[in-house]
Order: sequence, then structure tokens, then C-alpha cells
Amino acid sequence: MRKKLGLIVNPVAGIGGRVGLKGSDGPQILKMALDMGAVPESPRRAREALEKLGPAKDDIEIVTWPRAMGEEAAVAGGFAPTVMPAALKDYTTSEDTEEAARRITAHGVDLLMFAGGDGTARNIFNAVGNALPVLGIPAGVKIHSAVYANSPSSAGRLALNFLTRKGRRNVREAEVMDIDEDAFRENRLSARLYGYLNVPYERSLIQSAKAGSQSNEEVAMDAIASDVITNMTDEHLYIIGSGTTTRAIMSKLGLPNTLLGIDAVFKKQLVGSDLNESRLLELLKNRKGKIVVTVIGGQGHVFGRGNQQISPAVIKSVGTENIIIVATENKLLGLNGQPLLVDTGDAAVNQMLRGYAKVVVGLHRRIVYRVSY
Repeated sequence: MRKKLGLIVNPVAGIGGRVGLKGSDGPQILKMALDMGAVPESPRRAREALEKLGPAKDDIEIVTWPRAMGEEAAVAGGFAPTVMPAALKDYTTSEDTEEAARRITAHGVDLLMFAGGDGTARNIFNAVGNALPVLGIPAGVKIHSAVYANSPSSAGRLALNFLTRKGRRNVREAEVMDIDEDAFRENRLSARLYGYLNVPYERSLIQSAKAGSQSNEEVAMDAIASDVITNMTDEHLYIIGSGTTTRAIMSKLGLPNTLLGIDAVFKKQLVGSDLNESRLLELLKNRKGKIVVTVIGGQGHVFGRGNQQISPAVIKSVGTENIIIVATENKLLGLNGQPLLVDTGDAAVNQMLRGYAKVVVGLHRRIVYRVSY
């Protein structure tokens, strides 16, 4: 008997990432992102996940919503999906996502897979709760929730394993988190636990909820900042990623910092704040560059979570040898042996970053750590 996989794509999830809008909630932000030339990421990332189901394609029926909310990604992934009848507006809303989740669940699917961000996970929770196992394909700007796989390909592999496994399947309750996008754009992080969803679980394929920073980390972050500043040169543009560890670098330089955005420093002076992809590429013209990024606590992501402005094009412009990863030892210990993760949206760049990297953990101190995707 064929297994049924429900599929929902939030077609605008992640659209604000590379243009620096920190999300896509609301029609005004969506219009602004499109006017800035943003391209939706979620359909492509959904297709990437579905391609991993190829070995069992004949044994899986995909049940989905029309057009951009799933049908197009399913067809692009090589499936002939069952499409639920529905009338879609030009701009889809959270109500569309919730209606799709309810009706696809009622169709009797074995697993509901959705592409989006934290807001999409909240919509899925509102619609179906713990009625069935669900799995997120990471496609949003802010992904703090533990219902998402590490990457689209990980989501596909996890779905394949879950649907084809004989006997007992591993399922766990995972946190649905959401953050206030208006506060996020004002450089304030306001996160809360929204609820729990049941997700298929394989430790190496599913992400954890983002862990918060602890006050006893301040001394360690100050030492990391001293190391980075000591090694700064006047010939490089330094792209400073988001996070509290990188904020310590800016504070020690006496420069204002965009906690939840991307800044640029040249000759230890601020030359750009809250930058998007296009501005970063402009600043890198005729300049050597370095990227300073930290690790998301509890998850291990270095690229692809909250810093999509540092796009594959920016990474290729700088070169992997000019990426500086900073993290406290406690943050690395909190990963429990799991690798650092990259999810740039470009398979070739992910492969380029894969391997082992030196992580700055203190003044004149490095730890070699594995990087995967």
C-alpha cells in the first residue's frame, strides 16, 4: 500500500532574507521584498527535499495544495501529485496555510511536510496540533523551531526513512518557537515557546531549538573579540554576522552593532549597517574580504539561519579561507558532538564549506571542528 505524504509550501517564506528584511510576515514586507528583487526560496528548497524521495517515488503518493503552495514543487521534484481543490489568491496568507494543513490531514496522510519558517510552523500547529507527524523543510529567515530538519536534503532523507521504515518509527515532541518580526527588525529578539508538534526523529538530520546566551559567557566572548581584533588587517573588509558573540567584537571596537543583522567594518571603522546581499557585494568590489560568523547555540548552524544576507555569492567572493568562525567552548559543548551546519541554499557552496574548520574560542585559542550540511 502506498504511503501518503502531505506537502505544503509557504511560497513567500524566506523571501526577505537576502535583502535584509528579516522575515516575510505581512503584505507590506512582502511587497517591499519583491520590489527589492527578492526571489522566493521555499519552492526550490521543497523540490530539493522531494528529490531525495526518488528511490521510493512509486511507493509514495503526494497530497498537496494547488500551484505555488505545493503542486509546482511536487511536479518539479518528479511526482504526479494529488492536488486538493482550492482557490488561491495572488498573495497567500496564514489562513491559506492552515486550511491546507487541515484538509490535507483529513485526507489521511502518514506525514505532513511543509516548507517555511517559524511562522509557518505556528500555522501548522494551529491547524493540526498533534494529530499526525509533521516535518519542516527549512526555508524561512528565522528558524528557531526544532520541527525543522537541518537542511532540505536532510528533510527529504528523514521523510524517506520515516515513510519506508518497517516497524516502529521514532517520533518526538519538538518545540514550535516564534519571534516578533517587528521587534526583530528593530534589533530586539523576542522569542517564545508557542507549542509542540510531533516530528520524525533522527539526531543527525533534525535541528534543535535555538539555545539562548548565558551571562557567564561574557568573559569568553570578550576574549574571542580580543583575538579577532588583534588579527584584523587594514586591507580586508570584515563582514560581521549576527549574534551576541559577534556583537562583542563590535562593542570592543566601540562601534554600533546590528544584533540581528549584518554589518561591515574596514580599517576598524563601520562602513555599513544592517546590510543586504547586494550591498555586501558592492562593498566587496575591488576589496579583499573576511566573514566573521558565530554558531547558533543548540543548533550548530553557521550559515543559513538568520544570516541569509551572507549569500552563496558573498561566500564565493570572499573564499572559504577567509571565513572566521567564533564560538565559546560552552556553545560547542552544547552541540553534544554534532557538527557545525551550513545550509546556504547552494549545494556546491555547502560542499565547499564541508570538512573541518578552526573555531576561535578565546584569545590565541582555536578548536578544529567538523562542518557538515
